[in-house]
Amino acid sequence: MDEQDEDRRRFETLAVTHGEGSPTRSSAEDVVTPIHLTTTYAVDGLDPEGDLESLDPDAGEYLYSRLSNQTRNTLEHRLAALSGGEGALAFASGSAAIAAAMTATLRPGDHVVAFDDLYGGTKTMLSRLFAERFDVEVSYVDARDPENVAEAMRPGTELVWMESPTNPLMHLCDIEAIADIAHDGEATFGVDNTFMSPYFQRPLDLGADLVVHSTTKFINGHSDSVGGALVTDDEALLDEIGFLQRVGFGNMLSPFDSYLVLRGVRTLPLRMERHEENALAIAEFLEADDRVEHVHYPGLESHPQHDLARRQTSGFGGVLSFELDTGIEGVEAFLGALREFPLAVSLGGVESLIEHPASMTHSPLTREERARIGITDSLLRMSVGIEHVDDLLADLERGLDALDGIETASPPGSSD
Repeated sequence: MDEQDEDRRRFETLAVTHGEGSPTRSSAEDVVTPIHLTTTYAVDGLDPEGDLESLDPDAGEYLYSRLSNQTRNTLEHRLAALSGGEGALAFASGSAAIAAAMTATLRPGDHVVAFDDLYGGTKTMLSRLFAERFDVEVSYVDARDPENVAEAMRPGTELVWMESPTNPLMHLCDIEAIADIAHDGEATFGVDNTFMSPYFQRPLDLGADLVVHSTTKFINGHSDSVGGALVTDDEALLDEIGFLQRVGFGNMLSPFDSYLVLRGVRTLPLRMERHEENALAIAEFLEADDRVEHVHYPGLESHPQHDLARRQTSGFGGVLSFELDTGIEGVEAFLGALREFPLAVSLGGVESLIEHPASMTHSPLTREERARIGITDSLLRMSVGIEHVDDLLADLERGLDALDGIETASPPGSSD
């Protein structure tokens, strides 16, 4: 297949077959990329002029699996194709991918502009690692309005970091507008695209310089592999981050996890369609119930950024959050009545999950920090799986019925 034919293949086809055909395989072609568990490779002989950085895995040149591995190489090619990038790197976690991206773009004294509603782990990384130890200054802004990003930019701004939608309040940012702002300021623009996956949103096409994913979530989709990926269409940036991955951090996705993610990617389009279908039905169900105070899901017309979601994504995803009209006692009763929604962190698997951000994913933030960005004690985040939607709705009805007779939410400002 020539490059022109490859470029015309649709997402669903790329998800299943792109990257297959390693030059190291036998004439009996594998339909599924095998797991290359080897740590090292035998070479033909001495190469006095050899350079580790010059090895070309696509030509069958392998030396050591920290540097490159056939299974991981296939996954990286596939993720790059699905994301519209020139290259990809697979890491042992999404946080590792984010750390590599930030380390590659930041130096002591630099400045970062970031969404104020980032995943708690990313905020902790920025504050405790980059700000406290590396003397990097961070300005958090409400990036729902691009003007807030523009006003925060300064001559020393080297990185603009966004999530869209955010975790857990499902706030969006205008990726295309912010890309223009970042590039006018000669800053690198990175987007965490975990919630949407490349099936529903491709930030590189909208002007981002790099995109990261926690492959643990929708890309793998089966809650059995922790991993991360970084994709970029900037060759120089890819080389720098690749150097950090292989030599600076030694942090890469294992061959077995690479195989699991490749397995998951094959069904990504099918799963994302079902995640969204179920999530929209649940969001509409919750919005219609008086026992629910707010529902945060971009697929709802009531979402203040619904039009932006329709413009920059091809779907609304499988994650939503909602606030019960009750206090913490009611939240506990609601969660205790559920059978189909295990209380657990993470998201994006075929099974539905629910979690309490204030005490789980965002517990590293202080109560004041959580209050400032709108994370209340009654807020719950839901990852909607691919089960039959009627079973999920019946379970939520059971949980809401458990609220009957329990007092509604505590007055504003209460710490109860």
